Amino acid sequence: MSGTVNKVILIGRLGRDPEIRYTPSGQALAKFSMATDENRKDQDGNWQTETTWHNIVLWAKNAERAGEYLKKGHLIFVEGRISNRSWDDPETGQKKYMTEIVGLQFKMLESRGDNAQSQDSESTSQTQPTQSQQVQEDDDLPF
Repeated sequence: MSGTVNKVILIGRLGRDPEIRYTPSGQALAKFSMATDENRKDQDGNWQTETTWHNIVLWAKNAERAGEYLKKGHLIFVEGRISNRSWDDPETGQKKYMTEIVGLQFKMLESRGDNAQSQDSESTSQTQPTQSQQVQEDDDLPF
């Protein structure tokens, strides 16, 4: 069936530091949990916060950046897709299931400190000029 969409956008906080591993071929893999909150009123009119935990997986350069910049408690934006996987538990023989968000990009929404800026997983020096480069180019405009 064509015309289907599998897209997830989350903004939440890391529940733990990313766990970084490498596949036998050397590709980086990062896994971490992320919490999102939904506020709603209960039957008595009191506000309740419901937290949902998500398992996030990042690959390659995104995984390496996550390992370098992300820490427990950081507020981030993740865009990706839902992935379901299953395996047989070797101890019990039972089939296990897990739903994960495979992140295609992420962005830190808070700075790491006074000297840090948000790190966008898709930004590169070739595609996005630095602020000083943008200012110089704007100065050359005739209006």
